[in-house]
This record gives sequence, structure tokens and C-alpha cells, in this order.
Amino acid sequence: MALKRRDFLKLTGLGVGSALVTGPRAAWPDERAMARAEVSGGSFAMLRKEQEARRGELPAAAVAHRLPLEWYKAKCEQLKAEARERGVDGGILLTSRWNIIYATGLLHSTTERPFACFLPMDDDEGLVWLHPYLDYQLVEGWWKTDSHSYFDYHHSIGGEPYGDRVEQGPTMNIYKWWGRTLSRLGYGDKTIAIDSGAAAEIGLLPGQENADRLDMFGEIDTPQKHRPNSGKFGIMAGEIPKAQFVDVYDILIRHRVVKDDMENQLTQRAMDYFSEIHAFVRNYIIERGRGSLDWEIENAAQLWGMHRIMQDIPQASETHNAVGIQVGVGCRTGLKTAYPHPNQVSWARIEPGHALQFAGIVRVGGYGGEQYRSFLFAPWTDWQERVWEVHTGSYYLQAEESREGNTCSNVAKAVHDYQVENQCAHLVYHRPGHGEGMEGHQPPYQALGDYTVMKAGMHFSNEPGLYDPENGFGFNHSNNVLVARQKGLQMGTAPCDKEWCLLRL
Repeated sequence: MALKRRDFLKLTGLGVGSALVTGPRAAWPDERAMARAEVSGGSFAMLRKEQEARRGELPAAAVAHRLPLEWYKAKCEQLKAEARERGVDGGILLTSRWNIIYATGLLHSTTERPFACFLPMDDDEGLVWLHPYLDYQLVEGWWKTDSHSYFDYHHSIGGEPYGDRVEQGPTMNIYKWWGRTLSRLGYGDKTIAIDSGAAAEIGLLPGQENADRLDMFGEIDTPQKHRPNSGKFGIMAGEIPKAQFVDVYDILIRHRVVKDDMENQLTQRAMDYFSEIHAFVRNYIIERGRGSLDWEIENAAQLWGMHRIMQDIPQASETHNAVGIQVGVGCRTGLKTAYPHPNQVSWARIEPGHALQFAGIVRVGGYGGEQYRSFLFAPWTDWQERVWEVHTGSYYLQAEESREGNTCSNVAKAVHDYQVENQCAHLVYHRPGHGEGMEGHQPPYQALGDYTVMKAGMHFSNEPGLYDPENGFGFNHSNNVLVARQKGLQMGTAPCDKEWCLLRL
């Protein structure tokens, strides 16, 4: 016989609101502490003061929670114009998830199932989809002029259960199907642009593979027309023997790394939400105090953060509305902070002398970025405080140096020089920052070997971390830095001073 919840509570001796997790402290987020953290603790007042002081330098937060369709159509026209300069007269075939999302606005997830779209040159607003059937509703409800689907991967020719046809026919090669479909549409003897140069995704543009000084905006070997003979594009080309192909991945990535005003405003909206989440977390830590689990803090922040964002965004589970929304946060305390990429689970309790890092990414409409804060709990040692000070100084220096016209390498050198001069060389494990995009890490990189000249509108993470495994602590603030004319602008506004980060619980 099934045990009803009321009987279960009687048997276990638990009342409404009690936690099933036992131990020194409950692991579930404490709803009463969450309610208090929303209104008390002083962190929101400190945040508002910081935001008011910086209001004039940051972009205005977007009112919309995603970019409009018109933005994507205009972007496609820009991409087509550059592709035409390479002799493209057929269209642009996009197969990378991030290129597809960037150019069309169809936010979607991918697995092993091939997903592509085609932007025909002979139709200013044309968009043809080549997609798995499970995305049928997404495609039909978005921008399209034509669409073609296969049932699933691996697809059996003639096997379409949704159409009352369950056949174990020959296995369809999806890439051959791409070629045959483009041929049927009249592009079999044209020059087609493809995003085949996937090395561009990590900042290696055509002809730069053996460069001594990498620069994403430096000279490249302009891709020429060719016939692919291997991989998915080679298979596709075999079906359209009269077609020519030219790579345009470098064009896509160079567009993606420089954000325009609308992208910056949407990013700012996400970062404003993230800043509020940081204020909530600081209050929650003060409320819960010593002994609280980092896992508990992480999940309280996730719950509160999603609730905060969705208060502003109407959602009835319809497609293409509340898209690209992410509150991906983490919290770690104690020894786990001493490693840049720890592999231990977050299940440690706040203790005196601990460092704690609250980190993550928040996005709205696919745009946003990082914002981390590193805390230190009394009583701390002079060495811990000294490392925190050097790290925080590095954090501000990196943003200051992230100005238009400076190089990524110069930013890294300035930061690493500062760290070394302040006797923290043995605590340095990684570069100060990476380019930031909707996929997360994006080229270029603020690293000693990346000589890319920065442009206004680029975004970088801001994380010159310092780690001391020997003494069991580490610090890694981060932010989303917007490259601007005079300096880089830290788009997250949670304070990063001793009053905010050095706490006596």
C-alpha cells in the first residue's frame, strides 16, 4: 500500500517545513534565511550605491529579453556581403551551432544529430533549414522560407513514424542529403560558403597556424574556392560535383567577438541580474554563518536567481520567448578554492579562516557573462589577506588595461608583472582572461602569446586568479569586461572591496 505524505511525516516525526536531510546543518536552502537575505544584511544597499556611482559609464540595460528578429536579418545581410567578396553566389551553409544561433536567432540545443541552415544569395530574407524532425516545431515557429527534415539519427530512408511510415530502409547519409537538397533547390552549380574552418573557433584563422604572433584581426590567407575531399563537407560535395566551396568561418568568428550596442545592452541586463544574485548570496552567507554548506549556498542562489529573473519575463512555455536564460552558479569553500579547476564535489562547510568563491555565468537571451567574488572569513592570516589584496589589485588592473587598441598580450603582461612584483609568482596558474561569448570561452585570449589588438565591443572574462594549495586557499574574482575607448568596463557591479568580501561571521 502506498504511503501517503501525511503518514510519512507522522512516522518520521517531521512537521511541515522540516528538512529530511540530517546532520550538523541542513543541506537544503533555508527558505527563512532566503527571505531574510532578500531584505536584510545590507548587501543590496551596497550594490545600489556601487551601481549609482557607475551608472554613467556602463551601457543601459536592454528592455527586451532577447535580440529582435530584425537584428538577425541585418546580421545575415552583413555576412552575405562579406561572403560575396569571396565569390559566393549560391549561399552560406552554416553547420556550427554557435554560428547558426548568431546568424539566425534560433536558439536550440544540439546532440549528434546534424543541424544546418542555408542563407541563399538570391533571396534577401531567405532562410532554408536542414534539421532533425525533433526540432520541427522550433523551426516552423521561427524565421524560415523553406525547411527540410530527416526523422532522426541514424535515419532510415522511408522511415517516418510521424507520417505512418515505419520502414527499415537504407540508412540515410545526412551529409549526402544536404548536397542533394541544395542541388534540388538550384544551387548545385554555385559557389557555396561553408563554416569548415573550425580552428577559427579557438582563434586560429586561415594562414595563422604557424604565425609567431597571433592576431585575430591581423592578416590572414583569404580562403579560396575549392572542392572539399574529406569529412562532412567532402561527403556533401560528392553529391554536387559542379559546386565550388569557400570557407567563411573566420568571417563569422570575427563578427561574433565584437558586440554591438544591442548585444552590450542585453549583456548588461544579464549582468545586472547577476549582481543582484551576488547581493543575495552575501546576505545569505551572513544569515547562515559558519557551518553552512557551499552546496546549500550554491542552490539557494540558483533558486533565488531564477525566480528573480523570471519575475520580469512573461513565460507561458511558448517557444522563442524566454530563451537563452541561464543561472549557472557554483560555490566552493576551504581547500577547494586552492585549485583553479578542482575535481572535488562542493560539500564543505564554512569554517573560520576559510576562503569561499561564489562563481558562475548568468545569461538572458543568450547574452551575459561571468561574475565571481572571493570571500575570506575571520580569523584570517596576514598572508591570506595579502594574497587577496594582490589578486584584487590584479583584477582591477586587468580591466583598466582592457582598452581599445591595446593588445591581449599587453594586458596579460601587465597583470603577470604585477603578480610577480608582489611575490605571488608561485600562485599563478593561468592567463588573466578569455574572450566571452554565448558559448562561454571565445577567442581571443588575454594571454602572453595572443597579440590580438582589442576592439571596442569585445568582451573578456576578468579572472587573474591566485591559488595556494600548500596553505589551502585561493582567490579568483571575475567579471565581464567590455572593451571601451579609455579602459575596460566591468559590467558586473557587485562590489569587490574588503567591506564586501572580508567577513566576520
